[in-house]
Amino acid sequence: MSQTEISTPHINPHGAPIAETVLLPDDPLRAKFIADTFLEDVVQFNEIRNMLGFTGTYNGKPISVMGTGMGIPSIGIYSWELIHKFGAKKLIRVGSIGAMQEDIELHDVIVASSASTDSNFLSQYDLPGTYAPTASWKLLKALVDEAERQETPIHVGNILSSDMFYHMDKTVNGRWAHMGVLGVEMESAALYATAAEAGVDALGLFTVSDNVVNGTQLSAEDRQSAFHTMMKLALPLNAVD
Repeated sequence: MSQTEISTPHINPHGAPIAETVLLPDDPLRAKFIADTFLEDVVQFNEIRNMLGFTGTYNGKPISVMGTGMGIPSIGIYSWELIHKFGAKKLIRVGSIGAMQEDIELHDVIVASSASTDSNFLSQYDLPGTYAPTASWKLLKALVDEAERQETPIHVGNILSSDMFYHMDKTVNGRWAHMGVLGVEMESAALYATAAEAGVDALGLFTVSDNVVNGTQLSAEDRQSAFHTMMKLALPLNAVD
């Protein structure tokens, strides 16, 4: 577990530890909620730009949680620094997602085996083709095994990480859905690519907060209860070697 005086323009732990496993919600207040609700022996390691980060233990093993902000540029910064400056080895995005398939219900959990994107983020790698950002098989298999153990149904497949929350083209969701994309969020493609380039593990799992096909959505109260199901699946991944 990293415990140094290293700092970046975005993360300054002031000597507080950062674990090799980091949970990454986009909302910094959700990071605080996770730390307060699920972790023990919690210390705060970041408050720069109010992007809160905490380290504690889960079942006696160190684990960190930090907000990433919304969108690919923001998670690109935080995930790169956590990996390259602070030694993170397992990065697990936990968030909400808009379902793109009619048979996916509110409260369901989607696990992203891959993340398509309309972002230009991947162009930095200057690859001779179209790169497909993909989850760590080790974490994905462990998550599926954990879901089976808990008897929790999940949807596993391709998602979309979009730069646009409000898109001018109203047909775009249908075209992605036609290709089997399960849902849309705004961060995972950058996380998967950043982790792959660094040779570390990443996975994203999500609570379905709305369905863009039929227009249904969770209330604030329902989001809180549904979030617990996702966390019960995510936290045991800390034990994966």
